Amino acid sequence: MIPMRLETLAIRAAAEADPTTGSVAPPIHLSTNFIHGPAGEETFGYMYIRDKNPTQDRLEAALAALEGGEDALVFASGMGATSAFFQSLEPGSHVIIPEDVYVHVRVIAATHFKNWQLEYTAVDTQSTSAIAAAVRPNTRAIWAETPSNPQMKIMDIAAVAKIARQAGAYFVVDNTFATPVLQRPLELGADVVMHSTTKYCGGHSDVQGGCLVFQKREPLYKKLFHTRMVLGAVGSPFNSWLILRGLRTLPCRMERHSANAMAVAKALSSMKQVERVFYPGLASHPGHEVAAKQMKQFGGMMSILVKGGWDEAVRAASRVKIFQPATSLGGVESLMEHRASVEGEGSTSPKNLLRLSIGLEHPDDLTEDLAQALG
Repeated sequence: MIPMRLETLAIRAAAEADPTTGSVAPPIHLSTNFIHGPAGEETFGYMYIRDKNPTQDRLEAALAALEGGEDALVFASGMGATSAFFQSLEPGSHVIIPEDVYVHVRVIAATHFKNWQLEYTAVDTQSTSAIAAAVRPNTRAIWAETPSNPQMKIMDIAAVAKIARQAGAYFVVDNTFATPVLQRPLELGADVVMHSTTKYCGGHSDVQGGCLVFQKREPLYKKLFHTRMVLGAVGSPFNSWLILRGLRTLPCRMERHSANAMAVAKALSSMKQVERVFYPGLASHPGHEVAAKQMKQFGGMMSILVKGGWDEAVRAASRVKIFQPATSLGGVESLMEHRASVEGEGSTSPKNLLRLSIGLEHPDDLTEDLAQALG
């Protein structure tokens, strides 16, 4: 393949015409099984859907190309991908995770690590010194979210990659919020990138999926391929096709998401009912300089603290007209949720925090909706 800029690559990666029909749009192979030889030979390269299937193969090739990795594995969900990675670690391994992290990563660590004989430490990953201090002789993985969910904290990817290399640990970056369009973790030293492809990669709130992209195919690929196959977290052909379709417009969408979010963040910063805006594109954000160094733009996600606590935050969420009160993120429509309520018991999110996924509507309509809801 000739060298391509990302916008072209998003459209051309794994976009070969179907050799049988010449169709430009990729086919969906829904078959659960494939003809093989009398001794189980993979005559056509496939055996059974839980192993691999042609549509999923196309998506994996496209994701690896977009992130700049040697290979990728697609999973049924982002948490399926996350769980598989942690289950690939040897018993007795220690993992460093962020204090501010997607709630179910924290749940896995708190409730499942002990069953897998794993240890963990949660640290403020904005501080490279805190990460370095948390490293133990048995540290085998550092898990990163940057920007983090939901407080939009920023980690210095290149600096933490050096810490991980010195520790002999895998460095995994959840790049769901930024996508490969805005942030390139593998180029900055990460070993693995994880995506909940349910979000921006799919982009239309109608598909669930996840993936792991590897800077180097081995030593993790074979082990994780086996884990996925045996435990059954494989992506479905139809979901793989939808996510592949979503990737084609990802650069265009991320440009608009980012521009809209910047406009909304600036407007929120001047609203008297807002105590604080968490958006790394603002110069006031404590991680702004690091984010500007490692991100092309600042994405479509932000959170705000509403003056008046839980009651006023929930009141605002009940009054929006264009924003929709729904979980998840990364679709064309703007969403709002009171994160502490959604996370439930044990939530570490501030009680007055609203998380916003900024969609593709006109930014003036979005700011006017927020102004009336907060008023």
